[in-house]
Amino acid sequence: MVTLVGLETHIQLNTDTKAFCGCPTSEGKPNTNVCEICLGHPGSKPMFNKKVLDYALKLCIALGCKIENEVAFSRKTYFYPDMSKNYQITQFEIPLGRNGSIKLKNGKVVEIERIHIEEDPAALIHDGAIDESDKVLIDYNRSGVPLVEIVTTPCMNSPAEAREFLNELVRIVKYLNIFDEKTGAVKSDLNVNVEGHPRVEIKNVSSFKDAERAMNYELVRQKIALKQPGEKKIHTRAWTGRKTTMLRLKENEADYGYIIEPDLPIFSVSNDKINSIKKEVPELAHVRSARYVEEHKIDVVDAEVLSMELELAELFEKIAKEIDPLLAAKWLRHELLRVLNYNKKSLKEIKLDEKHVLEILRLVEGKDISETTGQKLMEKLIEEPFSPKEYVLREGLMLVSDSGEIRKICESVVSANLKAVEDYKSGSEKSFNFLVGQVMRIMRGKADPAIVNKVMKEVLE
Repeated sequence: MVTLVGLETHIQLNTDTKAFCGCPTSEGKPNTNVCEICLGHPGSKPMFNKKVLDYALKLCIALGCKIENEVAFSRKTYFYPDMSKNYQITQFEIPLGRNGSIKLKNGKVVEIERIHIEEDPAALIHDGAIDESDKVLIDYNRSGVPLVEIVTTPCMNSPAEAREFLNELVRIVKYLNIFDEKTGAVKSDLNVNVEGHPRVEIKNVSSFKDAERAMNYELVRQKIALKQPGEKKIHTRAWTGRKTTMLRLKENEADYGYIIEPDLPIFSVSNDKINSIKKEVPELAHVRSARYVEEHKIDVVDAEVLSMELELAELFEKIAKEIDPLLAAKWLRHELLRVLNYNKKSLKEIKLDEKHVLEILRLVEGKDISETTGQKLMEKLIEEPFSPKEYVLREGLMLVSDSGEIRKICESVVSANLKAVEDYKSGSEKSFNFLVGQVMRIMRGKADPAIVNKVMKEVLE
């Protein structure tokens, strides 16, 4: 039985002010970040936020859309508590972008029908699950927050594909620096149906995990419904966290009474403007990942991880110009991310100078310090900026490579641990590691492990 999935995804743009007024988009006490414009008081006039257009253009370019040179806004008229004006400013007749795409890992190309700008309604806060709440609170702080809506064709064939699409879409908007996952919201309307059942829309699902669960539940419900008598109609449902519940029959576009927004002029976007925005769009993660594998022969998984966040990718590229790219990939992917994850930090949140990271990796590459020392330096570097090279010299952390000095200590350890020597000669590899460990302990980890191993074997023989 064929499954069809299409998504209408609303992503909050990371601007300081709302789409059509100067109210802040930052959090505040309920119903305080509001004004006459976003509440729709009589006589108020909207003013378009230029940054909203710039950010939306970035996304259209990144997804390969055909960009319309004419920008027009529409009024989507409906009566609902979350829209105090009784209409929403959106784009209907002329969306900003058309015919884009995102490619999934299985090779499927998800077709993007349109991308348009609109304002967010107010936030409805239910007392518990939506189907059990006997009251709802409204916070108009969200009213007027700028969104881009990305509408796909019904070309996906499973909830898993839809979830992968959402993950990739969010990765792209983060890469473009037009979305902040800590403060911004992503909500999707899920259009799903099995063959023989009319399309059903599940409204405003904000978690990708919940989106997949909601679609799986709905597909099972539809298969059961097909076996039961009665007419099946296109309708809208809500996801409660456990099941989908009926909200209303699905409206047609004509029911919203779209008209061109009379208080906002239709204006043109020049090719010069589009070309200027193109220069601000970075090379996307999947392109970088493929290039890292091709140019530097990096492991595919390492390349994907390094390219996942723009800041990490840019750091890698700067460092890979100075030292062995494979060494840079290993340390940034494993050690830097290990320390960041442990401290629950991102590269954006810390003051990390690539020169200091490069100093650590040069010391490791030149075998001037042990990897263990390098790891400890990386941990310290996350806390505060400092010169690792100067620190190593000041604290005497340079590796000792003088085989004569190492031999003296090896001989001393052998003399003091004759039982371990006997066990080693009887074939115990653990005893050899014990003896080497004693040397490293005496030398406080400053001896080159490879030289210690070599000299210890010579002494034992």
